[in-house]
Amino acid sequence: MKLTLISTLFASAAAFAPSKVAQSSTALSASLDGVTGSLSPMGIFDPLDLAGKATDATLARYREAELAHGRVAMLAVIGFLVGEKVEGSAFIFDASISGPAITHITQVPNGFWAIIIAFIGAYEASRAEAGWVDPSDCPVDQAGLLRDDYSPGDLKFDPFGLMPDDPEEFDTMQTKELQNGRLAMLAAAGFLAQEAVDGKGIIEHFSASA
Repeated sequence: MKLTLISTLFASAAAFAPSKVAQSSTALSASLDGVTGSLSPMGIFDPLDLAGKATDATLARYREAELAHGRVAMLAVIGFLVGEKVEGSAFIFDASISGPAITHITQVPNGFWAIIIAFIGAYEASRAEAGWVDPSDCPVDQAGLLRDDYSPGDLKFDPFGLMPDDPEEFDTMQTKELQNGRLAMLAAAGFLAQEAVDGKGIIEHFSASA
């Protein structure tokens, strides 16, 4: 489990570097089997043929959404495990928060909600300003259009300088980020479902099965 957590941390640390797949939106539709995140033997897993029905602009939005949700999920998985591991011993909130991670948010003091909302709002506003065309400038049939010079997922955030200069290495790192994000989305959903079913924390499940 330690190896998994370390891998996830490294993936999320480089998560905000630009995504090679969308430096040109036409690259998305030109060769779907070769886009970042496509691995053999599966290739592109798209049973509903969403990519086949999408325009270049729509494909870019799909990748933006996948990256954003994958990054949030990676942080959520770490939050589940760390939050439950330190419960009752952390200095935050006088160590009064305990129980399964899905109940922690309801135990947070009311005043903290304002900080959470302000932080998320500021982040989303910054992301929208950087990546999206102003709604007043969008064609009626192209709502949510991304800027031509914006690469999905590119938040200019790489504090550890992990983004490789070599295009092949960059593609490999981006594929790892996408794959870790996809796994994390499934893991976070599983954590939520499991704790909702029996009311036990994920750490408690790991301890019981050890």
